[in-house]
Amino acid sequence: MLLTLLDYAGTFVFALSGATAGVRRRLDLFGVLVLSFAAASAGGILRDLLIGALPPAAFRDWAYPVLAGAAGLLVFFCFPLMRRLHHPVQVFDAAGLALFAVIGTQKALFYDINPLAAVMLGIMSGIGGGMLRDILLAQVPQVLKAEVYAVAALAGAIVVAAADALGLAPVWGVAAGGLLCFVIRLLAIRFRWQVMTARWPGTDAPP
Repeated sequence: MLLTLLDYAGTFVFALSGATAGVRRRLDLFGVLVLSFAAASAGGILRDLLIGALPPAAFRDWAYPVLAGAAGLLVFFCFPLMRRLHHPVQVFDAAGLALFAVIGTQKALFYDINPLAAVMLGIMSGIGGGMLRDILLAQVPQVLKAEVYAVAALAGAIVVAAADALGLAPVWGVAAGGLLCFVIRLLAIRFRWQVMTARWPGTDAPP
């Protein structure tokens, strides 16, 4: 039940990030809803396919498309309210990243996936929605830039795997890992933390 509720929460906030990005690019209502569902579901679908949880929860449970659609409609018709939140897309994306990274890791562990693979699945679960959102908007995905993005998901996933190895209740690992991932991502946005990039002669400079 805890994993399901957190999965719902992650779906909703990632859908908000996708819809907000779509409205900012002046997409029509259908386009905003498509972007909302894609951002909300891509990571979870990839996770479920890889661990053998078939059919994926996003197709099996009606709540997922409903939550994604509700988030899309909320942003489309109430965008001025969303703009009051500083950097809304990044904040929603950070929350979705944290929730999906820890949920993906914990769900993989629940399916008896080894800890290292579970951490990798958690990262893929966290970054999948944001990557598809950016690709649909013809942007370079954030995870491929110098920003601290996947590193935040990695930190959260490691905490979940470590808590499981220590025999702690899943709620503690999920809570601590999710909070750590969210805080790291927000601090990276605030202070513009970046991962080392290649700067050899002959490489293209960033635009």
